[in-house]
Amino acid sequence: MSPLAGKTALVTGGTSGIGYATARAFADAGAKVFITGRTKERVQDAATSLGSGVVGVASDVTALADLDRLIDVIREGGTGLDIVFANAGGGEYVTLEAETPEHLADTFNRNVGGTVFTVQKTLPLLTPGASIVLAGSTAATRGTPAFGAYAASKAAIRSFGRTWATELADRGIRVNTVIPGPIMTPGLHGLEADEEQRQAMLDGLASNPMKRIGDPEELAAAVVFLASDASSFMTGSEIVVDGGINQV
Repeated sequence: MSPLAGKTALVTGGTSGIGYATARAFADAGAKVFITGRTKERVQDAATSLGSGVVGVASDVTALADLDRLIDVIREGGTGLDIVFANAGGGEYVTLEAETPEHLADTFNRNVGGTVFTVQKTLPLLTPGASIVLAGSTAATRGTPAFGAYAASKAAIRSFGRTWATELADRGIRVNTVIPGPIMTPGLHGLEADEEQRQAMLDGLASNPMKRIGDPEELAAAVVFLASDASSFMTGSEIVVDGGINQV
């Protein structure tokens, strides 16, 4: 039997990269999937590509009105939510000297606020035994130069994951965090505008013990595990998928 058969899942930021790969993995595992993204055309294209079991909803996780509309769409589908993968977010390289109040606020609004309010808004729809998976990052513990705002925002996600695991335990809801290292996504390519700098960055990231950058599908497999009953005794936990770069 498919591990997610009969389940309904939400993936924010599901139009590309890790979110898209996870939405596909959820659908392949038998789940009905809702994906979100900020651009209507991209959301529709992604949902069409993923197949009939996937519903696309244009929604910005930083806009509470958009999240309310998303919840209405899911509720109108007649099901609760068994799985939430709060994946939407992003970051840029900005040094301490160049940091601005606007950039800092935007980074935390996208990564922390977007996650907090996605989870908050979905709470009324979550079924007993539901699984929430948060998107962390190895950046939270690496001290990467010029990545301070992003790293701090992802450290906050790890903290929320542990707190929510205790807050929601009485409802039988599990909360875990997946911690990706270097994964080949459009967001990774967008960190460096110059091709030479981009290649240097990729070479550096591939200097992990496995000597390569991971694929989104490898991260998605970990999310499917955390979403499924195979991880039924896990909450407040983290799974690191990083080729060993933070481990050895």
